[in-house]
Amino acid sequence: MSGTSFTVQPGGQLNGRLRVPGDKSISHRAIMFAAIAQGTTCITGFLESEDCLATLRAFNAMGLQHTQRDGAWVVEGMGMHGLQAPTAPLDLGNSGTSMRLLSGLMVGQAFDSVLTGDASLSRRPMNRVIDPLTQMGAQIAGQAGGRAPLSITGGVALTAIDYTPPVASAQIKSCVLLAGLYANGVTRVHEPGISRDHTERMLGAFGVEIERDGRSLALAGGQALQAADIAVPADLSSAAFFLVGAAITPGSDLWLEEVGINATRRGVIDVLVSMGADIELHNERDQAGEPVADIRIRGSALQGVDIGASEVELAIDECPAIFVAAACAEGTTRVTGAAELRVKECDRIAVMAEGLTALGIECTEVEDGLTIVGQGAGAVFDGGEIASHEDHRIAMSFAMAGLRANSPIRIDDCDYVDTSFPGFVELAAQAGLSIQAQGVS
Repeated sequence: MSGTSFTVQPGGQLNGRLRVPGDKSISHRAIMFAAIAQGTTCITGFLESEDCLATLRAFNAMGLQHTQRDGAWVVEGMGMHGLQAPTAPLDLGNSGTSMRLLSGLMVGQAFDSVLTGDASLSRRPMNRVIDPLTQMGAQIAGQAGGRAPLSITGGVALTAIDYTPPVASAQIKSCVLLAGLYANGVTRVHEPGISRDHTERMLGAFGVEIERDGRSLALAGGQALQAADIAVPADLSSAAFFLVGAAITPGSDLWLEEVGINATRRGVIDVLVSMGADIELHNERDQAGEPVADIRIRGSALQGVDIGASEVELAIDECPAIFVAAACAEGTTRVTGAAELRVKECDRIAVMAEGLTALGIECTEVEDGLTIVGQGAGAVFDGGEIASHEDHRIAMSFAMAGLRANSPIRIDDCDYVDTSFPGFVELAAQAGLSIQAQGVS
């Protein structure tokens, strides 16, 4: 079996100025909404990762035309009903966002479609979108346990629903709202907690009217999207690895430029600040409906904290990196309310516990989280070998552990890092992490 591994030498600091790639969540939506809009959309800052390119290829397979011009992606919209029937299943690779959001769009099309993905994506639960779409009248079916591939019958009339998801999830919410564009009546979604609001913000930029009342959203079917220029900010989830790396390393002084600081996403900043991290936001501004800032972070002594469900829901994707920060803090960090981590690309609670233990950190799994005994000052991590279980966020989180290790750390199965962060190794090395990627067989 071939693949990529990372080897990180111990020590170092993170310094300088850098811009991480564009926001993945926003890049997905920019392509999807531009495709069904009327007119020409110009997208700058688009993340050319495997996940986002999977979304783009899916729409190319349905007739979408785009060009690249002066670093921008120019997309010729096809309108709400202009997509063409694909000649093969739409392969979405490893992207759960692509599959769940596209499900909502595809049930409104006049043609049949099949959404498929790689082995990892095919293990992830899709009943959470199948169920509400079925309630709307869609004909959509998965494999055993509601897994992909998903088969969708086109040309079926949809009816608006009043829906409360079982968990706060931007993907579920977005799926239902996108299907609502094609449904008769007003679709309402009542969230049980806070989730990312990129879909609502961007639909508004494309001219769709959405009513907001607290955590409830209402969208009338039959609305058309109008082309809009979209500037994608740097991805806070990608920046999180560098935020943690700099925070845990004495002497680090790092600037991260043009980072999205959407209130539904900035939990990692707030958690690190609660642990004592030295973080400053500079030049705060608005960029195409999204708040953006330049972030300065310097190494400092961290303290263990209790992190509950309200903090986790704003930092669910950043939890693996936060676990690494917790290992470097003084005292115990207890994370609860994070059961959703068990159904990501892998069981991130179990895999992070396994990796931290392998590097000499005392930690204990609970059903919905992890308790980590921080080691405080000095070299915290033993060297060793980490199995990332083909999870990009696991791999990048443990790469930052090398900054506080006493011997090299090797991380296996790192191919999937490109799904969200192309160029991670080069950018991390530029900032001061002693990291190399090797192909193995």
